[in-house]
Amino acid sequence: MTVEKKAGAKRPAPLKKPRAKKPKWDISDVDQWGPERHQLGATIIEAGNSVYNETGGWRSLVPEIDVEKCDGCMLCYFYCPDASIIVEDNKATGIDLEHCKGCGICAKECPTKAIVMQIDKKE
Repeated sequence: MTVEKKAGAKRPAPLKKPRAKKPKWDISDVDQWGPERHQLGATIIEAGNSVYNETGGWRSLVPEIDVEKCDGCMLCYFYCPDASIIVEDNKATGIDLEHCKGCGICAKECPTKAIVMQIDKKE
């Protein structure tokens, strides 16, 4: 018999936490932001981070960057959930394939279509 079914047993009232206030971010100068202004991939650095684990082995698509088309807008860097965009001289120059899962967000967000998704040919 479970505790709830025992005579007189009551569940404790759920604890109500006070609602946290939404943070207000100043994005008035967002056009001048570069990768140094943000944490890597906009991720939380410690808990749950995949920096210590290779996570890119199961993808079926891989992004390819045409560095000639890249205008340095950095949208791919900011949107990448895996911090897999390699940046040199404020432009995307490559992909960290140890962590890229092939989601295609970088290609979708690229306004110049400098990133295209290709079938990942496993060795």
